[in-house]
Amino acid sequence: MSQVAFTVRMDSATKSKFEELCEKFGMSITTAINVFAKSVIQTRSIPFEIKADTRQDIIDKGKLAIFKMRESAQRNGLSDMTLEEINEEIHLSREGK
Repeated sequence: MSQVAFTVRMDSATKSKFEELCEKFGMSITTAINVFAKSVIQTRSIPFEIKADTRQDIIDKGKLAIFKMRESAQRNGLSDMTLEEINEEIHLSREGK
């Protein structure tokens, strides 16, 4: 099937935010619009939701990760490390990359 150009007008702030989210989803704006159009045609409705994590979702995931690391450290006898020892472990880990 032949390709055609399609122009959409929107304010620059909306485009910028849309483009940023599309990148987080791993796709371009063109791909996102094509996915949307094909899905609307197939279902004859707006059939899906693509959603990025909210700031609170990210904070909650971070807190959970820290909680799990604390539990792991306690199980492995590492809960009494000093801040200097922790920073040294981080430094050594980063050098190993």
